[in-house]
Amino acid sequence: MELKLLEECCEILDSMRVPITAVNRQKGIYPYYGANGVQDYVKDYLFDDELVLLAEDGGNFGNKVKPIAYRVSGKCWVNNHAHVLKPKPGINVDYLCYALMFYNVDDLINGATRKKLTQSAMRKMKIPVRSLEEQEKIIKRLNSILQVKKFRETQKNLLDELVKARFVEMFGTVKENPYNFPTATLKEVCHKITDGKHGGCEQEANSGYYYIGAREIYDGAIHYDTAPQITYADFAKDYRRCNIEQGDMVIVNTGATIGKSAIAVSPLTERTLLQKSVALLKVKTNMVSAGFLRYCYMANPSMYMVKSASAQPNLLLSKMNATVIYLPPLELQEQFAAFVAQTDKSKFRLEKNTKNLCPEFYCTIMICFLFAVRLIMLQERQRTPEQML
Repeated sequence: MELKLLEECCEILDSMRVPITAVNRQKGIYPYYGANGVQDYVKDYLFDDELVLLAEDGGNFGNKVKPIAYRVSGKCWVNNHAHVLKPKPGINVDYLCYALMFYNVDDLINGATRKKLTQSAMRKMKIPVRSLEEQEKIIKRLNSILQVKKFRETQKNLLDELVKARFVEMFGTVKENPYNFPTATLKEVCHKITDGKHGGCEQEANSGYYYIGAREIYDGAIHYDTAPQITYADFAKDYRRCNIEQGDMVIVNTGATIGKSAIAVSPLTERTLLQKSVALLKVKTNMVSAGFLRYCYMANPSMYMVKSASAQPNLLLSKMNATVIYLPPLELQEQFAAFVAQTDKSKFRLEKNTKNLCPEFYCTIMICFLFAVRLIMLQERQRTPEQML
């Protein structure tokens, strides 16, 4: 095994790239690729080959989960934010892609705000070159990890479809009321609908009081590992107005993850203060199940959503208060909520197991490529002048 410069291992086809502004793109069937994947679909193509695209600027540089290189196949168009690489004979295209996915380019990129890997810097990159048989073994191992990940994601999607089918079976569709259930506004079925604190809080490590925002609400749960801890004084000042308790429903009401929701179940709930980006719904449990209400929203998010003057979607409190929903018998609602809770547990286990594959995949990459590069370089330094002749 030896190290070779990237330009020795592949043809660099950057000169064939052509960027197209969004307004000038003609819609079609061919993928239009950028630094991190498909940007659009266009009418024509520039390439028809097995290629590796490596981010030039705007890539996931330094990220251990999101790669900086990916593989493409067939007819496509590539803009000027990704280098285009075609492996030379003796280099498997998948091997080349895996070698570059998490390459440490810290010493090669430049730019203060938007990092860039120029072509001249890219040409300095080196990868370990093995026999085709060894390359195939590495590819097989890495592909097997990705196949398991894909299978688990498919299982998760099937669970989502199962919940949808169960809802239709029990209640019909969300937008219609086929069984003529009684209706009510959210204001009538909730004790309180409000948002979180407007403004910041003073942070205090290990205080035990948490400030939950939009980024902490995903996968149907409230996550505390990334939440800042704040002073008791700031917590107490606003908690009375937005007093989240176990069993309450929360929804992200603005920002990139708008619409993500969860039911509060953590023992930390009553030591939690919500940020402005999160809305709180305290349901009347004798009228509606929070689990049923949450699914109604998930199935039809537009039921609450309106656009603000800036054209940004928002879940306005006034709109939420006035939204009308139908109310099946509470017993049926709770049966459905219990069914969703069970499937959510299964999805959580799948998510956890899938996330565990990411470190395994990254470690395999490290061992096969990054550690190999360091080992070869170390061996080169230790060779005597006579050995190098």
